[in-house]
Amino acid sequence: MSGAEVLALNNIHKAFGGVVAIQDFSLNLKAGEVVALVGDNGAGKSTLIKIISGVYSPTSGDIELDGEKAGFRDASAAREKGIEVVYQDLALADQQPVYMNMFLGRELTKGPLNLLDKKRMRRETQELVDELDVRIPSASSTISNLSGGQRQGVAIARATHWASKLVLLDEPTAALGVAETARVEALIEQLKAKDLAILIISHSLDQVFRLSDRICVLRRGEQIGVRETAKTDKNEIVSMITGVA
Repeated sequence: MSGAEVLALNNIHKAFGGVVAIQDFSLNLKAGEVVALVGDNGAGKSTLIKIISGVYSPTSGDIELDGEKAGFRDASAAREKGIEVVYQDLALADQQPVYMNMFLGRELTKGPLNLLDKKRMRRETQELVDELDVRIPSASSTISNLSGGQRQGVAIARATHWASKLVLLDEPTAALGVAETARVEALIEQLKAKDLAILIISHSLDQVFRLSDRICVLRRGEQIGVRETAKTDKNEIVSMITGVA
């Protein structure tokens, strides 16, 4: 782990009208590190992901990327800075093949007429899924024909391909069985090995303890604390989440 700071959230506050969703939240993310964001439903986890990825702007506070202030005007601006999100609904185009999903919004073209370079996109996608050991029939497979784990693998492979700084994962294995969960977790370990910073939202504390280096607990929009995974246990994290000692 290189340990270089990739992202810093400083005193982030987010309100929707009179409703405070996030209050005074600060966290740094380092290259080659997995930080788990945990908390009950409504704790503010998804709001934070949307702030980091440019969907929402914080009401106050600031975001730093590589030590410099970064204000993302929208999600595409965050993507341009190397931040990718794997949402719970995966945001895949079901009727399109894998390779078109890999280059969705970033299609490769050729020639003076800017025709889609399907052959190159198919080849590059196949090379990537082979490298990451995402087990799909081929880069030409239609997304709707894939299993849940295969779709999740494609979404993570896409994030891997485009992310240069940070990957945000929102419940990456929520609807998967044991074997497919294990494969997705192996993919997350590969992201870490590529020296990306990773922020993962998961309701599975078993998974959090398997994958994370640090755990950040949110409760009703308030940051309760951050713990090094190796120096805490499930009982402490559960009591931080619930507020019950």
